[in-house]
Amino acid sequence: MELIPNNPDISAYLAADEAIDHKHPRVRATAATLSADAPDAYTYAKAAFEFVRDIIPHSQDAGDPRVTWRASGVLAQRTGICHAKAHVLVALLRAEGIPAGLCYQKLGVIHGLVAVKLPGEERWARQDPRGNRPGVDAQFRLDREQLAFPVRPECNELDLPVLFAEPHPVVLQCLREAVDRPHLWQTLPTDL
Repeated sequence: MELIPNNPDISAYLAADEAIDHKHPRVRATAATLSADAPDAYTYAKAAFEFVRDIIPHSQDAGDPRVTWRASGVLAQRTGICHAKAHVLVALLRAEGIPAGLCYQKLGVIHGLVAVKLPGEERWARQDPRGNRPGVDAQFRLDREQLAFPVRPECNELDLPVLFAEPHPVVLQCLREAVDRPHLWQTLPTDL
């Protein structure tokens, strides 16, 4: 899928903000640990993806009622839904100077993804750090997508084409206002 950046300036996809707080000491320390054994940007990006996918449980899968949204908070609490996990992966990538942004799917509710642009690559590559479980096998790939949930057009599901430099305001507001995950499940946006 060809993504359309909402900001033409690549530096926007390296910036820190309230949710993508990649200058926070916890994010920097995690990035330093992951980069220690990564000889290049591809190896680091894959390691960061696998760390977020495998080490930080999706709060729904884990039955964790806590809602996280800021990258440093996701790392501290070790939990998050797809959007929170996308925020931390973008922060880890940006912490090492790799452009990354947020993109979304409409799957009944809005599902959060990450897109990365590695050095030498012409296009942005979508990745889904949601977390695997039986029936879900997301992998870090540049040659083709292997997301957690392929869209089903017959169910009115869509890949949304815009690549955002910052979390979509509707998503961020929903995460920030949720008192717990059951409440969040009732308020997740169905459209952007």
